[in-house]
Amino acid sequence: MAEEIAISDQPERHRYEITVDGALVGHADYLPRDGFLIFTHTEVDKAYGGRGLAGRLAAFALDDVRARGLRLAAQCPYIAKYVDTHPAYADLLVD
Repeated sequence: MAEEIAISDQPERHRYEITVDGALVGHADYLPRDGFLIFTHTEVDKAYGGRGLAGRLAAFALDDVRARGLRLAAQCPYIAKYVDTHPAYADLLVD
């Protein structure tokens, strides 16, 4: 049976969350600012490591930033590296 993976923005917590079969396994934290989000930390439970979940979480978050007409500042090393290795998101970075 396939696992159910869900990703959502939790604005009241200032983070995107990823769940596997309903269990919270990771999050990407941000600070909302006028017109952009500052990503500060991304984490996936070690028990779920090596499965590409952090990448899926990052892609979802960055796609959502774009869809909302926002930009981002990548203080989080993972998000910064993700943008660097996925240049289609480079236009989202604030100067």
